[in-house]
Amino acid sequence: MSQDAKVLIIDDDEDFRISMRTLLESKNYQVAEADSGKQGLEKIKTEKPDVILLDIMMETMDEGYLLNQLIKFQKQYEDFRDIPVFMVSSIQEDPLSRFPKAAGNVDMITPDHYFSKPVDIPKFLETLEKVLQDKKS
Repeated sequence: MSQDAKVLIIDDDEDFRISMRTLLESKNYQVAEADSGKQGLEKIKTEKPDVILLDIMMETMDEGYLLNQLIKFQKQYEDFRDIPVFMVSSIQEDPLSRFPKAAGNVDMITPDHYFSKPVDIPKFLETLEKVLQDKKS
């Protein structure tokens, strides 16, 4: 278990943030939260998370994708590019098919992992632990 690992949850759904915080803290992860993309960008800089759990649709339909682009591509966030991004959404289909503009953009940087809501908890925890172990090696 990666007890020192910090997960930043960026999601406008307070119930989702609370449930994921409860789960992660029960597994001894540190948790930080943001309820918007703007707040998320600030928290990335101040909290320096090991993993980001990011919702696709917040204030806009593609805010999560845009935030992922900023983190992975913009110079001002270059110190944070290696942070794995786990994107989550209530969309039950291939997320890129839901956003044709994003899907057609050759510069689109996809998240490291994608999970549909409700999140498959065992799969999520297994993936999280593997990603954190891989970061250590």
